[in-house]
Amino acid sequence: MSTLAARGVGVTFGHAVVFDDVDVELARGETVGLRGPSGCGKSTLARVLALLHGPDRGHVSIDGSPIEGARYAVPVATRTRIALLFQSPRAAADPRLSLLDLIAEPLLATGTDRTTGRARARALADDVGLTEDLLERRPHAVSDGQLQRACLARALVHNPDYLLLDEATAMLDASTQALVAQVLIAYQRQHQAGVLLVSHDLALLDRWADRTIDWNELIS
Repeated sequence: MSTLAARGVGVTFGHAVVFDDVDVELARGETVGLRGPSGCGKSTLARVLALLHGPDRGHVSIDGSPIEGARYAVPVATRTRIALLFQSPRAAADPRLSLLDLIAEPLLATGTDRTTGRARARALADDVGLTEDLLERRPHAVSDGQLQRACLARALVHNPDYLLLDEATAMLDASTQALVAQVLIAYQRQHQAGVLLVSHDLALLDRWADRTIDWNELIS
């Protein structure tokens, strides 16, 4: 079975242990919820699973193969199999880029030419409900919901096998939440993607997740 897994991972910032000896596994095609209070370490674990932060102990593996390093130290073919959608789109978006270039950015960073990257970005923008008039605007000129749609399109640009959502709908109104969920469910069905929902919203997890892990059980 294809899986994204953390095995015995631990993270320390300075002298503070954020968490230690954590095991979690996400299979292709399943939706797993991760529930816990703010500040407990859920977001840090999501970044470790997304290969954005290397653990101090343990390792992350894909399909049973341990991954060394983080970020650009990981081969493109491996790191693009995982995408992370953050809670705050404004913190995750480069304010200098138009929404179209924001969506295309991961493709350009991995060698796709600008014309092809922008064409792919336009198709994804349409999928997430962004109209043509919004695509040349910069983040300051659009709403949080519109910007999060662009960030969602960016997360899907490499057709990842695993999608990690870190409170990704917490700042959105109900209609935008519903659209994001609709797009993600359709993507998951088409690509058999594994989805990790990091949230403290029990109703959301009950509605969407196949199973939910409680943070306190994870670290016990």
